[in-house]
Amino acid sequence: MSKKRVLVKFSGEALAGEAGHGIDTQILKYIANEIKTLVDSGIEVAIVIGGGNIIRGVTAAQDGIIKRTSGDYMGMLATVINGVAMQEACEYVGLQVRMQTAIKMEQIAEPYINRKATRHLEKGRVVIFAAGTGNPYFTTDTAATLRAVEVGAEMIIKATKVDGVYDKDPNKYDDAVKLETLTYDQALSDHIKVMDDTSIALAKDNSLPIVVCDMFKENNLLEIIQGDRTNCSVVK
Repeated sequence: MSKKRVLVKFSGEALAGEAGHGIDTQILKYIANEIKTLVDSGIEVAIVIGGGNIIRGVTAAQDGIIKRTSGDYMGMLATVINGVAMQEACEYVGLQVRMQTAIKMEQIAEPYINRKATRHLEKGRVVIFAAGTGNPYFTTDTAATLRAVEVGAEMIIKATKVDGVYDKDPNKYDDAVKLETLTYDQALSDHIKVMDDTSIALAKDNSLPIVVCDMFKENNLLEIIQGDRTNCSVVK
């Protein structure tokens, strides 16, 4: 592979901004410009976005009125809504974008086809993967890792609101210590919630590095891909 290829995972909650729900278009525009910086630098970019700003399947199914499987499908549809918004934002800043979904909805997006997704990336198009894996009980973290492995990404970047992984919640504890690097086994055994256990195990099986970083630090994604690990944590 001559070009670097990465998959960036954004949480749905990050799109909500201060409101805590829905989609903040200014954040969309900011993310689109960050992605454009990568594409302009010759990097092939795939994206997965969660749906927590709209609905989370586990939460929807808590009181038993909605079945867990139905709640998870509702969550998958939420990621499609976010995907459409992100596609529009990326096109607004001049990028070519294709969205593929794990659940067929041809009027909105292409169905997920690995060879087609790979070809889009090779042509410099941003590819957004939506609707999770298409199966209930699997998170968008797992979907992101699965797609990263399938398209041959060099790393998966989990873009969050913090600058890395800590031994405890830095928002609650002043003595929280940032972990610059940690192993897959450490993340699993110590229950450090970098991503869910299924996605970490899948990354481990495929030697796929997971980089956790602050999405709101300008140019952070580009610096990380170019080798600067100052403002992130790496699981490998």
